[in-house]
Amino acid sequence: MAGQGGHRGRQNRKPKGRPLDGWLIVDKPSGMGSTDVVTKLKRAFEAQKVGHGGTLDPLATGILPIAFGAATKAVPYVMDSTKVYRFTLKMGDERDSDDADGKTIATSDYRPTNEQLEAALPAFRGDIMQVPPIYSAIKVNGERAYDLAREGQAVELQPRPARVDAFELVERVDDDTAIFHVQSGKGVYMRSLARDLARAAGTVGHIAALRRLRVGPFREENAIPLDRLIVTEDTPPPSPALLLPVTTALDDIPALAVTEAEAARLSFGQELSLVEFMGRVPQAANPDGGLVRVLSGERLMGLCRLGEGLLRPERWLARGDR
Repeated sequence: MAGQGGHRGRQNRKPKGRPLDGWLIVDKPSGMGSTDVVTKLKRAFEAQKVGHGGTLDPLATGILPIAFGAATKAVPYVMDSTKVYRFTLKMGDERDSDDADGKTIATSDYRPTNEQLEAALPAFRGDIMQVPPIYSAIKVNGERAYDLAREGQAVELQPRPARVDAFELVERVDDDTAIFHVQSGKGVYMRSLARDLARAAGTVGHIAALRRLRVGPFREENAIPLDRLIVTEDTPPPSPALLLPVTTALDDIPALAVTEAEAARLSFGQELSLVEFMGRVPQAANPDGGLVRVLSGERLMGLCRLGEGLLRPERWLARGDR
């Protein structure tokens, strides 16, 4: 009996913290991991549940979307969204981590011209195959690649598909240094882009600085520097009013207007023929597996996926999440 009572007590135990819901867009400083930011903000807001919408390397700065409560359900869609970066390539010095935090493993005296860098860029645009950095969270036989690399083990990662929508040379600072702008999809490693571009241009290199400027609908103008949010003895806890609505994360997904009757059918899990939506499907939506936000009037009802001539419910929002 005592055992049953203890089990029942564990089931009824309330999670610690406040039940906050929404997004906080943080400007992450360099020298700190994404999970460290989550830990600090969970403590600062005294929140029950907190996560992040896309890892940033400790070296990197910029946009880190932080999800509170119900917003964590939308994290996969944020991670799939368009991202924009600016990085500084340091040429002549390749590092084991492919960024300035690593150890030098190769050097080169050759410095490509701007024209040579520009000529190498097209091979890295569009759908490409990319070998991730060995210092990454990818699992190899159940172990994180970065853990194996830190232990001195040889790590061999296989090429993975990646989508790069834009890759431009912005500025040539000096012979050793160039700045690039990148727009990409999910899972593209900037460190790999920098490493591979340097090699393609006849030298070696690594990322000396990296900043994320955008994640889906979240941009620099939305971001709050982390140091303004950290609680000290002299500062009050940050206000929950800083959180953006849960559905803000979906604002970059093309919108499709439906009638109340269509919304009702979709809410029951029915697939609808796209013929019924002729002239209504937004041009920005990918007909081969793309997502759309389903709106009834001005209310966001949920997400649907296009494919094989059908509109399929992907995630229908509960009334409290709309």
